[in-house]
Amino acid sequence: MQAIISVTNLSKTYASGLRALKDVNLEIRRGEIFALLGPNGAGKTTLIGTICGIVTPSAGAIRVDGHDIIADYRAARSLIGLVPQELTTDAFETVWSTVCFSRGLFGRPPNPAHVEKVLRALSLWNRKDSKIMTLSGGMKRRLLIAKALAHEPRVLFLDEPTAGVDVELRQEMWQLVRSLQAGGVTIILTTHYIDEAEEMAERIGVIHRGEIILVEDKAELMRKLGRKQLTLQLHERLQRIPSALSPYNLEIAAGGGELVYTYDEQAGRAGIAALLQELAAAGIRFRDLRTTQSSLEEIFVTLVRDRK
Repeated sequence: MQAIISVTNLSKTYASGLRALKDVNLEIRRGEIFALLGPNGAGKTTLIGTICGIVTPSAGAIRVDGHDIIADYRAARSLIGLVPQELTTDAFETVWSTVCFSRGLFGRPPNPAHVEKVLRALSLWNRKDSKIMTLSGGMKRRLLIAKALAHEPRVLFLDEPTAGVDVELRQEMWQLVRSLQAGGVTIILTTHYIDEAEEMAERIGVIHRGEIILVEDKAELMRKLGRKQLTLQLHERLQRIPSALSPYNLEIAAGGGELVYTYDEQAGRAGIAALLQELAAAGIRFRDLRTTQSSLEEIFVTLVRDRK
């Protein structure tokens, strides 16, 4: 699939000497939802700020739909909408005025119908004439999204968009994200709610200490790194695992009341069938079984821990 954002050998070193980004190479595919994960201080916000032209890179190149973010800044930046972490808005402006002003900043002609559509989609239409200072924290968060969408961008960056937002509003916002993607908008999000990335994203990137340590399709990442286990609840407690079962690397759990088998991806269903036959031959009976699989959060924690 064609890339809409290409980042090549990107580095950023601040005046303090902090090297926030180290030779980052990344491509974002047109029309996808891409989740960028990383611990605090990993470089997520610096990377987003650099792509959006807010932070000046120390080295490397960035192109947005073919436009260089420095040499052709105006064209590149007009394609991007950014929802920052910080709730920075003019408290004395009205909702309507600030969204219309954001549209005008990018040289777009007035379009009241589009502004109304955005405000309605974000449940802000009935507050369009309210001053920003009167809005709740959740409404201000939605307003940031409305401002980012005002000029009809083709790429939308969401930097911790649901921080401090209640569960119901989070669901509404993700419905909006899906509708934007259906309309051809490319979405890049950072989030501390890894369940959101697991639910929404098609690809996952992990950044740690300024370096991209992994970029993978979510399904493939879950397949390769998501440990899948079969837990058998036994009729009788087991003190030790018979030698005939040693090839399966079983673990005794729950004080001998359970056996845990970690799936062998190569053996697949054949491995489970053979295990159950061996259990029967050894006289080990079970009354129930369940399967579990590692979450994206567990995979993320493992990846970062292994890099320390």
